[in-house]
Amino acid sequence: MKTIHMCDLYGQYLTLKEEIDAAMQDVIKSTLFIKSGKVLDFEEKLATYLNTHVISCGNGTDALQMAYMALGLKPGDEVITTPFTFVATVETAVLMGLKPVFVDVDPGTFNMDVNQLEALITPKTKAIVPVHLFGQCANLEAVMGIAQKHNLYVIEDACQALGTDYIFKNGTKQKAGTIGAIGCNSFFPSKNLGAFGDGGAVYAKDEELAGIIRSIANHGMKAKYQYERIGVNSRLDSIQAAILEVKLKYFDKHIKARQEAAAYYDEHLSELEGIEIPERVEYSTHTFHQYTIKTEKRDELQAFLKSKGIPSMVYYPEVFHLQEAYKFLGYKEGDFPVSERLTKIVLSLPMHTELDEEQLEYIVGNTKEFFSR
Repeated sequence: MKTIHMCDLYGQYLTLKEEIDAAMQDVIKSTLFIKSGKVLDFEEKLATYLNTHVISCGNGTDALQMAYMALGLKPGDEVITTPFTFVATVETAVLMGLKPVFVDVDPGTFNMDVNQLEALITPKTKAIVPVHLFGQCANLEAVMGIAQKHNLYVIEDACQALGTDYIFKNGTKQKAGTIGAIGCNSFFPSKNLGAFGDGGAVYAKDEELAGIIRSIANHGMKAKYQYERIGVNSRLDSIQAAILEVKLKYFDKHIKARQEAAAYYDEHLSELEGIEIPERVEYSTHTFHQYTIKTEKRDELQAFLKSKGIPSMVYYPEVFHLQEAYKFLGYKEGDFPVSERLTKIVLSLPMHTELDEEQLEYIVGNTKEFFSR
């Protein structure tokens, strides 16, 4: 049996090696390394896939910061998000002088609990930032309804959910990140569509807003050496764009592979006493950036799997309202009991496009062995 990886980036590369190597050589020969060539090609192809405007950038963190900048949010404005997420969601708001206001998550989906959302809105609230955690959308139809009622922006943190479909009550579908005013994505190597380094993108349906974001990402330029606003330097380099353009051709195939691996886990773990498999919802597909179970014996299971050569990860071991850097927000232990509880019981199993049945059988078999002891 091949070595089991949490995310088998090299294994995936080998399946696309000839095309990726050629694409990288094309960039080197062209010497079009920045904001041209393959970057523009990739943006156009991803925009077609998502049916929205796409502005590539340096990473998902930059994407979030530029979203706040593009919407004109000011110091002191409040943005509502969750404490159970990657730090960038919260960090960027604080760096902009905004005040993160937390809402607890649903214990089954790990996403924003929309039933608690409206009570948190104040005159200072300007945006809601749902996080589509682990590859499944938050309840966007409910979020959008609340946002429209209170004249708020919705910024989708879709960094873990590229390729996920949101399914509206009328049966229509839109891709994660394309429903709110702005969507943010990361091309971190382990993501659904991963580069060989950092990378990110911002999405916007509105053409004027997309133009503002594009300007912000390029130092605030409207033309060379003409600056119309304060901006940043955040760009996807052409070699990463070339790699992503190749991978995008196989993206639906790769998503299917993730879903098939998840289905195998579901089939063999769903009846196992002591584990809860990831919850599914009718309003979203799931692209399984992570396959995250819940178990009261999380730490013991993780140690046992490690002893058998099976990696696993805890996403996330801490909530942000209790982290040292964010104590100034004034929250205390017990304020968000679901999020706090999840940090003690969640465990992500290996999930990537190259998992084969032998590896899955070994992971499942050892998990069953642990719970049968």
